[in-house]
Amino acid sequence: MKFVSILMGSKSDYSVMEECAKTLEKFGVLHEVVVSSAHRSPERTHQYVKNAEAKGAKVFIAAAGMAAHLAGVVASLTTKPVIGVPMKGGVMEGMDALLSTAQMPGGMPVGTVAIGSAGAVNSAYLAMQILAIEDEELAAKLKEDRILKAKKVETDSMGIEIIL
Repeated sequence: MKFVSILMGSKSDYSVMEECAKTLEKFGVLHEVVVSSAHRSPERTHQYVKNAEAKGAKVFIAAAGMAAHLAGVVASLTTKPVIGVPMKGGVMEGMDALLSTAQMPGGMPVGTVAIGSAGAVNSAYLAMQILAIEDEELAAKLKEDRILKAKKVETDSMGIEIIL
């Protein structure tokens, strides 16, 4: 069974990461959601990643705020793609999490998306694009989604004149 694993450093992150799960569900992509902290429950994180990989996890999405080490820890435990979602919070409103997630050492990549809700949705889309490399049905669904988004922009702009 192939699936996407969604990890969060804290239960409070679920209000944002629920958008990731909903996006995957919309496309029929199997996933599981786990709360595990790189700092507060490192053994749980290590054990979960190893077990998830053995069960068929193909992509890991890791959401964390502040020091945001969860995605990096996950990347150190697997060679599967890891996508980091920086969460808002703290004095820097997520910029600290963004930098912590994006600044990985060479050879330990973590794909990093936007802070917060947009990042949660984009992490789901990026995970699906990775899966779609070997899944033609999912690739077709993603193409159709892009077509519908383009049509919505055209429909929403009806009656608005562009003057150059």
